[in-house]
Amino acid sequence: MSNRRDFLKGLGIAGAAIAIPETLVQAAPVSATNNDKRDLTNLTLKGRVHSNGAGIAGVAVTDGINITRTNKSGRYTLLSNKTAEFVYISLPSGYTFPQQKGLVQFYKRIDTSQNVFTADFALEKLNTDDKKHIFVVWADPQIISKKDAEVLVNQAAPDLRDLAKSYPAGTLIHAVGCGDLVWDHFELLEDYKQAVEISSVPFFNLIGNHDMDLNARTDDYSAETFKTNFGPTYYSYNRGDVHYVVLDDVFFIGTAKKYIGYITENQLQWLEQDLATVKPGTTVIVSLHIPTNTGSQRRNKLVEEEIGGVVSNREQLYKILAPYKVHIMSGHTHMNEKWERDNMMEHVHGTVCGAWWTGPVCTDGTPEGYAVYEINGGDVNWYYKSTGKPKDYQLKVYEKGRYKAEPGAVVANVWNWDPKWKIEWFEDGQPKGEMERKVAFDPLAVELYEGPQLPKKHKFVDPTLTDHLFFATPSANAKKVKVVATDRFGKAYSEEIAI
Repeated sequence: MSNRRDFLKGLGIAGAAIAIPETLVQAAPVSATNNDKRDLTNLTLKGRVHSNGAGIAGVAVTDGINITRTNKSGRYTLLSNKTAEFVYISLPSGYTFPQQKGLVQFYKRIDTSQNVFTADFALEKLNTDDKKHIFVVWADPQIISKKDAEVLVNQAAPDLRDLAKSYPAGTLIHAVGCGDLVWDHFELLEDYKQAVEISSVPFFNLIGNHDMDLNARTDDYSAETFKTNFGPTYYSYNRGDVHYVVLDDVFFIGTAKKYIGYITENQLQWLEQDLATVKPGTTVIVSLHIPTNTGSQRRNKLVEEEIGGVVSNREQLYKILAPYKVHIMSGHTHMNEKWERDNMMEHVHGTVCGAWWTGPVCTDGTPEGYAVYEINGGDVNWYYKSTGKPKDYQLKVYEKGRYKAEPGAVVANVWNWDPKWKIEWFEDGQPKGEMERKVAFDPLAVELYEGPQLPKKHKFVDPTLTDHLFFATPSANAKKVKVVATDRFGKAYSEEIAI
């Protein structure tokens, strides 16, 4: 696997190896001369945030540069300028998420033809306590064709809908589309929106590298299509005791399909303001597309990180987040992994599309699916939900011979593993202790994706090294092996196979 294909070696994990046919529908080129991005003419933003006519005090209102808060009557005034595109609020706890066909509506596009723009926001008070709620991450739907879109609409979306229904009536649940909502084909955004609507779950969305305008001349203009469909690329909201932040960490460098993982100064300054009134120690969940960090450099023994695979200026983000209890949600890599440091834990997610809709698993053997986070106050529990599988499906055990390098070993893939899990094995009912963790390739991913002719749909797909494989060697006369994986919350999952 050392000869990783150029698809994964370029600037960005989905680099320039795949050319886009001229006949495909793309977003129109953005003309900088027809844009107000440099018009510093003063613009006053004002309005009211209310519920049934009663003003809501203390709601953060922003133009993406500065933040103000509503007064006791729910009114706000913010001096801005005509570079601003949206006025939007950080939705407060205790209220429903206003939505249109599943897309959360927290913003108004500014009419810059006038010098005063009025935007009111009407919210509906919840009739239940929102300290307990569910949060779902859909990473990389990444549809490139109508065939892909049909699977998203007919399988992935109903799976999420059914999961939501499995919780008690009235359970609050929302989701984030964690980038790469489509695969450069903006005509398929309507299919993505259809899937969101079918899921019956309100969605916030963020931009990925495959959601950018590839004809833009700079990063400043690379999100026009995304903004037209989903609004601002960075924002925050609240539910219960948790403060949620969404960021844009995909920086377009002016050439189609070339980008780096980078958070702009505008966003960092905005984030400092956003968090200024968030009490230290609060649980803050930050969602972005490119992981701030991964184990890829270590696993693949690379001299340097892939600058399109992680956030280059992540340490600056970490400094801002230092006072809080932080969970970072990311996608992009099409594999599942987690890391912890100090006050932070990053969850890099397996994808809705698996390995780009080429098979049932991601390149590390994680089944196609999504993550589910159960929030109780500031506490966060989680599990990975494989599409079409029960909630308790959390590991796969491979029989002897499936892992070619060690044909005598039984191999378990525990895709949501982190160092606080315990992975034990039993031979014919007798406990044998903990399994040995190794950096290796998932056997099924190798069978599906290894070699120049595989997979037939997208030949750039390769298996990837992962940290969540576990090995044990049964005795010659063993008849059954059972693996028990106990997560950090004390819940045990198991699978037994015949030798």
